[in-house]
Amino acid sequence: MGTARARSTVDMVSKLDLGLCIEDVRISGHAQPITLRSYRPASRGGILPVVLYFHGGGFTDGTLDDADLAARHIARGMPAWVVSVGYSLAPQFPFPAAPEDGYRALQWAVCQARGQRADPRLVGIAGHDAGGNLATCVSAIARDRREVTISAQALLAPLLDPSMTRVVDHEKAPPSPDLNQCARCYREYLPNAAQRVHPYAAPLDSWRLAGLPPGLIASAQHDSLHVEAENYAAALTRAGVLTEVRRYANTSRDGLAIHAEALADLVTFLQTHLHAPLAATTGLPPD
Repeated sequence: MGTARARSTVDMVSKLDLGLCIEDVRISGHAQPITLRSYRPASRGGILPVVLYFHGGGFTDGTLDDADLAARHIARGMPAWVVSVGYSLAPQFPFPAAPEDGYRALQWAVCQARGQRADPRLVGIAGHDAGGNLATCVSAIARDRREVTISAQALLAPLLDPSMTRVVDHEKAPPSPDLNQCARCYREYLPNAAQRVHPYAAPLDSWRLAGLPPGLIASAQHDSLHVEAENYAAALTRAGVLTEVRRYANTSRDGLAIHAEALADLVTFLQTHLHAPLAATTGLPPD
């Protein structure tokens, strides 16, 4: 984790924006340098939890700007130190680049937490679409490598099933997003067939869900893929993982990332599971 700290450089001078200090940071990723965007409340009162956020885009598209509204909402609403992850995209950088980038971002955030007035023991993770997949897969990597503890995961319309066998009947719900495009994205992200059942790529097919952090699974009513999200919630529950599930009727899959009610529920969930220990209420934990 010290390596991630040593190789990071600040590329954009931090700025104050409606109560948030925002800056871009470059760190060493799995296959290339990646950019993280830090959102920290300007007030110095109290110790902050840490939340990593992953944007959507089907593993092949999307930018830090797509995550901006959600990251700001979480940073202000909790409040929390939010690190938005600009992970590597397929097809140029296929699996496992994105989840490994995510894990390096997690290591960096934990290393830097004290300098941001944040508690490295209070870590949550969240994401939308492909970012929801990465959030839960990075949680699994953290569980397996035992270097960082994640206390909560919040997934907005996550992509969880590269086989695409859990899809709503088209006659009952119109396809959204376009399923052919979704299949293409999976092929570019997972070019080798064996990767499509890897537990760090296909969490819905994983038999090793026990020990993952408590989860919030949010889906959109008219999304053909909402079934896989709800099946994953059921699988987590069967594995003994405390899980909440929400389905929103008045938004789309893409819209869920900026949906006010969904973001409010996400903040409430993270607040519930990222309680500060007594020692953290008056100061940072000892090194």
